[in-house]
Amino acid sequence: MTIQATRYDRGGLASSMTDDPQMQDAIEITENKGAICRDIMSELSDWFTEPDVIEACAQAIESLPMFGCVSGNSVAGFVAMQSHPPDAMEILVIATRREHHRSGVGKRLLTAAERFARASGCRLLTVKTLAPRGKDEPQYDATRAFYDRNGFIRAEIFPTLWHEDHPCLFFVKPLEAVN
Repeated sequence: MTIQATRYDRGGLASSMTDDPQMQDAIEITENKGAICRDIMSELSDWFTEPDVIEACAQAIESLPMFGCVSGNSVAGFVAMQSHPPDAMEILVIATRREHHRSGVGKRLLTAAERFARASGCRLLTVKTLAPRGKDEPQYDATRAFYDRNGFIRAEIFPTLWHEDHPCLFFVKPLEAVN
């Protein structure tokens, strides 16, 4: 599969590129977004357990900005963004193939998301994940710790936003202006 992509430099400016086996920076993914989403989310059954949720994400991101880290001809991880005017950008979904966990891919994806949000004039970056619910769920403990380490603030828990058995933890990250 050929990946149509655009690289964003540190200032948020775009330039054309080919596959990057070194995964230096995340790139904008412009084709096959739903297929990439389905493929990666389906591999992560500890997080994404419901096929209907995976399919809904895959359909939703077709029209949204999406960034990914590429290794050879494969996307190692992706992040899809949804705008909430006037000042917020949401990470609708972020996922990294298991073999690339703890390798810096997630950090690269967050960096791309922050740059895109700033370039779009946003002052807040948000993300939702499963809130602690008194169960042994180390994968979600790791997810929440990842956001904590990367400057997100635990803003609010919505007990029934998704489902009463799946409380939603809402994170926010204020974005400082970059000159």
